[in-house]
Amino acid sequence: MIQFVYDSDKDLFEHAIHFGEKQVKRLIDAYPNFYPMYTEGGKWKHDGPVWTHWCDGFAPGMMWVFYRHLGPDKPEAKFWMEQAIHYSKPLEERKLDRDVHDLGFIFLPTYYRWYQITKDNAVRDVVFQAGRTLAQRYHEVGQYLRSFVAEDSIFIDQMMNVGIIFYTARECNDKRLRDIAVRHCTTTRRCLVRADGSTAHEGVFDLETGEFLRQTTQQGFRGDSCWSRGLAWALYGFSTSHEYSRDPRFLHTAEVCADYYITHTPPDGVPPWDYNAPPENRSLVDSSAAAIAAAGMLRLCRLIADPMKGHFYWSTGIHILRTLCTKYLASGDPKWEGILKGGVYHVHKGLGVDESVMWGEYFFVEALEEALRVIA
Repeated sequence: MIQFVYDSDKDLFEHAIHFGEKQVKRLIDAYPNFYPMYTEGGKWKHDGPVWTHWCDGFAPGMMWVFYRHLGPDKPEAKFWMEQAIHYSKPLEERKLDRDVHDLGFIFLPTYYRWYQITKDNAVRDVVFQAGRTLAQRYHEVGQYLRSFVAEDSIFIDQMMNVGIIFYTARECNDKRLRDIAVRHCTTTRRCLVRADGSTAHEGVFDLETGEFLRQTTQQGFRGDSCWSRGLAWALYGFSTSHEYSRDPRFLHTAEVCADYYITHTPPDGVPPWDYNAPPENRSLVDSSAAAIAAAGMLRLCRLIADPMKGHFYWSTGIHILRTLCTKYLASGDPKWEGILKGGVYHVHKGLGVDESVMWGEYFFVEALEEALRVIA
């Protein structure tokens, strides 16, 4: 999948991020104060179930990305900051939410980005509290952060949330928090990442002894299959964990996950929803997994000491973005309210299948902004 960056990529990516702005403005106008999760027939507002409320940070997160991309001197930037603050503020009460493992998804796109722009300590303190709250999910015997479904369960998705604990630990010089984050990553690496770089979605433990019992899944095809969005979570999440901890084990894990993605994904860079899906639905792809992977590759490339391998990951991320912009952007369908088509939420529950999904939107926009900052 390695490709070099062409001059036309800048125009392609600028067009895509501008379309993203247009679609988020459309969301604000059509459904004020609404935090969507997935579309039905291309429409955000519907009666479909949400399972959990883990996506509320992504819409305001995109608004913060648009503000940073435009820069404070652009007239439109003021609009995006106002909207980002308006949509971020109602999430503050979630900083004490002990029932979910998704506080990183809620606060890293919102309050963390808000603080990076304004350096307001009151905003930063919200992130710190969310990090401390998430750390309360730590199971001492098993050395993991328990998932929202059960005390004996971990999800690969949690690798995307542990970063808020690392950040809080670093900024507050809290060794206990750092140890919790490192131990969770180490347990996830041992139990959910296989030797070939593929990943399981869920792991189950013995609560009394902490012994790891088995790999299973909530959203993948089987417990021993490789659900592509979970693989992308691992690629991105272990990259972030290495960035905070400088633990070489986490960098190695991010690389083997990236290499599995590259060697097992079709040439255009967009994977099937599960790499082991049966023939009858193997043609179903997940553009959101591709968006996460692209963002993860662009993060991972900065951490690699070998410039050739770093360039390989960078070029792969750019190639994936190129495909998403040319094959999955909804700009040719005026009735479609999302940014990216071809996303998947939950196959088994029939939710958001071949639709727009908010995490796909957010990580696509994040990757576009990162690419444009480098190639501008």
